[in-house]
Amino acid sequence: MAQHNELGKQGESVAVDYLVRKGYTILETNWTFQKAEVDIIAFKAPILAVIEVKTRSRIDFGLPQDFVKPKQIQRLTKAVDAYVQQMKGDVQVRFDIIAIHFQGESLDLEHLEDAFYYF
Repeated sequence: MAQHNELGKQGESVAVDYLVRKGYTILETNWTFQKAEVDIIAFKAPILAVIEVKTRSRIDFGLPQDFVKPKQIQRLTKAVDAYVQQMKGDVQVRFDIIAIHFQGESLDLEHLEDAFYYF
């Protein structure tokens, strides 16, 4: 596996651990729909949180959250719409970003709630 893929998987694992500690129930990880992959779908009443995890080892070219682009947001919202329809329930959806910056043995984690919206 390429080094950047390993870093991404490590970041997703850190994000899952963080969310569980914060009281979220993890429903899905790496859930796919068409061309979209949703990193984490979690629930913490009354919110269904859709979480995009962005992990970087360097921030020379921008913060991790800066790399969530409009096309990706469009794919994610479409995928989550399909997920909610499969649930056949009425649920409040929120899109979050967890930005992780590894710095040697330490890391910075920022949880951005309501990071983006349906459009």
